[in-house]
Amino acid sequence: MAGSKSGNDADLRDRVVSVRQVRNPAMVESRASLANISGAVVLAGAGKMGNALLTGWLARGLDPKRLVVIEPYPSDDVRALASRGIRLNPTEETGEAAALVIAVKPQTFGDTGPALRPLLGRSTLVVSIMAGTTIAKLDMVCGGNIVRAMPNTPAAIGRGITVAIAATSVNDKQHAMADALLRATGAVEWIDDEALMDAVTAVSGSGPAYVFLLAEELARAGVSAGLPADLAAKLARETVAGSGELLHRSDLDAATLRRNVTSPGGTTAAALDILMGEQGLKDLMARAVAAATKRSRELAK
Repeated sequence: MAGSKSGNDADLRDRVVSVRQVRNPAMVESRASLANISGAVVLAGAGKMGNALLTGWLARGLDPKRLVVIEPYPSDDVRALASRGIRLNPTEETGEAAALVIAVKPQTFGDTGPALRPLLGRSTLVVSIMAGTTIAKLDMVCGGNIVRAMPNTPAAIGRGITVAIAATSVNDKQHAMADALLRATGAVEWIDDEALMDAVTAVSGSGPAYVFLLAEELARAGVSAGLPADLAAKLARETVAGSGELLHRSDLDAATLRRNVTSPGGTTAAALDILMGEQGLKDLMARAVAAATKRSRELAK
């Protein structure tokens, strides 16, 4: 989401809080929307992403007594959240849900999806975060007023990015509810062409793995250049993390920030001659994203 950046000179902590609030001006609206949801919100599947959603919802004011979690193998974290009033694997009927968020593994949805139908009423919002699962398949297996979404793993610290598309049956109220539920883990972008979801999956859904690989290989290269392994790992980790935070907070785009680090004829320029040369990072990244996009399309069949 676009927004202006904080320009004050307060201490670092205050600046970080201020920047995040400005970059996400819908946060207050999201809190209000979550707090005002009437009816049950059911989460089917509470793995890493489901747990991130639960944590975000509770932090933003969703009443734990309105939350129902269906997870056959709950983690200790999920069990701890259940102690706050969340209904975990209830044996009694829960009735029709205001929203059903499906976070199970896509390969299990064919079996688990039909079991969710009793939770659906005419006005139930269904939000799926399953990779490669189309709106048409969701409708065929369980029905509902469907929003298909693709989050990514930085959702675990509230810094994720989710891309979502709504079926034509989703009304304005349901759209706002879906936005509030998804925004609990970070920014949200909406699209109106479902065909883009495969490329979204390849760029932002799988993208964190590419960044982690960069840190991994930067550390390995540092060892090859003579650094002790623990120092190389720390330098790579902090450099990738710090650069990401600088990109997050800066008004400048990535290309400008890159140029700002690069002195003509210097060490960075020597390295970029390799990374930006023939069969360098540009070609590798294009091939990687194309491969992930292709695989996403295959999984959707």
